[in-house]
Formats: sequence, C-alpha cells, structure tokens
Amino acid sequence: MKKHVTEEQKTSAAPEAEQASPESSAAEAATPEERISRLEEQLAAKEAECRENWDRFVRERADLENFRKRSNREKEELLNYGTKSLLEEILPVVDNLERALSHANENGSTGLTEGVQMIHGLLLNAMKKFGVTPLETSGAPFDPSFHQAMTQIPTDEHPPNTVVEEFQKGYLLKERLLRPAMVSVATAPK
Repeated sequence: MKKHVTEEQKTSAAPEAEQASPESSAAEAATPEERISRLEEQLAAKEAECRENWDRFVRERADLENFRKRSNREKEELLNYGTKSLLEEILPVVDNLERALSHANENGSTGLTEGVQMIHGLLLNAMKKFGVTPLETSGAPFDPSFHQAMTQIPTDEHPPNTVVEEFQKGYLLKERLLRPAMVSVATAPK
C-alpha cells in the first residue's frame, strides 16, 4: 500500500527539518575539542547532580532511622508508663484500705478485716504486675527525690535527716517515682 502524505504533513515536517538542521550543523561545525569540552561540562554537571542526590538520600536515610528510634522510644515509654494516671487514681483507694485495716485491727473486727485484707492484697498484686512497688521509708535517710517532708521532729533516738514516721506511702512505677512518700524527718534537738 502506498502512503499518502497530505500537504499539512509536508508543511509541518519542513520546519522541523529546518529547526534540526541548525543544531546538527552547529554540532558538526564544532571541533572535536569543543565537543569534548562541552561533554566534560555536561559530565561535571551530572556528577554534581549525582552527589547532591546522594547527599539528599543519605540525609533522608538518617532522618528515617532517627524517626524509627524515636518512635520505638515513645512506644516503649507508652508501654511502660501509659498506666501512670490510672495508677495515681488507684493509690488513694489503697491508702483508704490500709486505713480501714488499721482501724479494724484496733477494734477487733475479724470478718470484715479479713475481707478488706483480701481486697487490699489483690489490689497490691495487681499493681505489682504493672511494675508498682512501695517505697521503703522507715529509718531510711531522707531523700527529697522520693520523700516529701511534712514535719521535722527533734530527737536523739534517730540520726538527723532520717525518716521517723510515714504518713502516706510512696510508690515507684518501674524505676520512676509515681508518688513521693509523705514523711516526718528527724532533726538534731536544740
């Protein structure tokens, strides 16, 4: 089959040929040294672009790695300490159970006391599963990062700056302070 070329196609093809010919004639007219120089410039530009892309890639890779590390830290933090607010709400319940036990022991109510002791034990065990441990304060040196001094008691019976009495238990959540212990501290008598 013969191909028929329309007049429009002939006229549109002609300017393209004319446009291509000045470039090709300029390229052919250039000396080999000029062409080599132009190619070296193009190569240098591409190498610079390649270095920029590589640097960008390395920075993005580092950013991604930092994001992963930060996400893992935040996830671990949430898993370890996400229950903090709940546990802070439960601590007054534990305090009240301990007060009830103390009062019941004074009055000799055995049946009720046993029930409250069981509830208290269950609650402490549940808290222990989440990493909550009570602070040991009796006779310990006063530490403001774990104790809140409520009173100072001048005494010769205990060394100065020692916890004498505990008003409210302090608790740790894993290795962090959940609530400081409210204590009285011994001071040297005047």
